[in-house]
Amino acid sequence: MSSLPAFVSATSVPRPSSELASRTTKPRASSLFKRCATALVEIMASLARSAGTIVGGIQPLIVALLASKLLNERLSTRVIAAGLTGFFGVALITLQVQARLDTTGILAALGGTLFMATGIVLSKRWGQPASPLTTTSWQLIAGGLTLLIALPIFEGLPGTALTAPNIGGYVYLSLVGTAFAYVMWFRGIAALPARSTAFLGLLSTVVAKLLGWAVAGESLTPPQILGVLFVLGSISSVVLLAAPKRSGSAEVTPHRDPHMVE
Repeated sequence: MSSLPAFVSATSVPRPSSELASRTTKPRASSLFKRCATALVEIMASLARSAGTIVGGIQPLIVALLASKLLNERLSTRVIAAGLTGFFGVALITLQVQARLDTTGILAALGGTLFMATGIVLSKRWGQPASPLTTTSWQLIAGGLTLLIALPIFEGLPGTALTAPNIGGYVYLSLVGTAFAYVMWFRGIAALPARSTAFLGLLSTVVAKLLGWAVAGESLTPPQILGVLFVLGSISSVVLLAAPKRSGSAEVTPHRDPHMVE
């Protein structure tokens, strides 16, 4: 949760004086955009360096296993091999020589991965009680109330007043990064096989690393490039190659006479 205040605080830009406002509006806006983009890249890069991300890389395998039991999705050798390849690719992208693995953090990441994988499969099995927007709204309300209870216990209330750029950052994260993203997520769960949805989640690590390289000037080592290729290959083998091929002619269902007695 520490990345959210970091993102919002990074958007804080002093308001220019009235006599300089007309001359500094464009530079201020440009500076605000650059600081927002830099903060977002730093958050994504931090995600790419997180040891918890490595543990999360095992999620597609867990989803595939649960889906084979609860959704009757076929657990093929290709899916298992793709899951292991994706996990290994995430490890190559994320794990660094100086990384220190904390047992408590690893267990917490594993618990979160198990809950997330179970949630994906159960959402596919039970369906949605309402539209994706309504389902998203109720889930976020429940999550917000939970955080509202935990906030004063573990962190306390914010000690400084929110500025206009801070509020703008929260609005963006609430509408685009949360509401829109969750609606698309639930639509994806409803439209795709559960395992395909889980494999697509591996793209977050690839996007984080590539953003850090392209925008923040981070280095991209040969093992990390190999890891990116492994992740993309594992996703392609499950999501793209597993897509049903459309034949030239549609399958014809034989007509049955309603008056025919079998």
